Amino acid sequence: MKFRWTSVAWSIAYLLLLLSLSTPLLLITTLFMIIPAIVLYTTLSTKQFILHLVPVLLIVGLITPFYIVIAAYFLIPALVMGHRYKKRASAMSTLTAGMVAVLAEFLLILLVSTAFLKFNLYDYVYDVLQTYTDWLASMGASNPLLSEITISSDQIGQMSWLTIQAIPMTLILSAFIIAVITHSIVRPILNSMGYAVPKLKPAREWRLGRAFIWYYLIGALITMLFGGADSGFMLMVSANLLPLLQIAFKIQTIGFLFFLVYERKWNKIVALLLSIPVIALPGFWIIGVVDLAFPLRELVKKSKR
Repeated sequence: MKFRWTSVAWSIAYLLLLLSLSTPLLLITTLFMIIPAIVLYTTLSTKQFILHLVPVLLIVGLITPFYIVIAAYFLIPALVMGHRYKKRASAMSTLTAGMVAVLAEFLLILLVSTAFLKFNLYDYVYDVLQTYTDWLASMGASNPLLSEITISSDQIGQMSWLTIQAIPMTLILSAFIIAVITHSIVRPILNSMGYAVPKLKPAREWRLGRAFIWYYLIGALITMLFGGADSGFMLMVSANLLPLLQIAFKIQTIGFLFFLVYERKWNKIVALLLSIPVIALPGFWIIGVVDLAFPLRELVKKSKR
């Protein structure tokens, strides 16, 4: 086996990450949980991968049997992305496959919890907000600034519904972030091990399809018609579609800024500095809409001549 000791090291890293679930570090380590499995699956044959995986699961199972379920949960997107890496698929298709796998698992857990375990998401969110409100009330007894903060049960209920309405966007963004972090770390690792993995297109080539303009117009129309509703499916659509599209337009805006800097032959640091307000502040995403609707990049090229 060409990478025998390297593979053993990654198996140990995988074991340590799984064991970290019992520590306060779990919020951080879960973001990297699928990385060792991807590296092992991509660099080993199926038989070799199983031989490395089984001891890890046995040790974890002996310590905490439930962690085997968690390991299986993270193993599925790892196998999906690892299979794409083995096929030398494009970076974007690999990211999309990983994101869809993670998102599908999120939704499956929510469905199973609701249908079979009688889990009520509204009650859970309400209880969390109520606990936080009670904590503020107890703090207000000793802090005059907090004593003026009063939140009624109706307000807690309204915040609970708003939180639930935003869950689809939260799940999609979480899946996207996990996939991006994973690819950003896995690609250089695999390249260093002699496995050429396609990279993402340069930021200056990031472009959405023109259909996104129509998606935004449809989202704006849905928001106008149903944004004032108290509940319902269309309210959830209006609460998530426009924010997600604005994030997409921010990516388009960043792509345009990198294109502008590239064409003007400025330092890349300029593009990074210009991208900060696009990410941090509202409103700058409109540049991405204009870039899609009008030939801004062609105008930049012409003005350079």
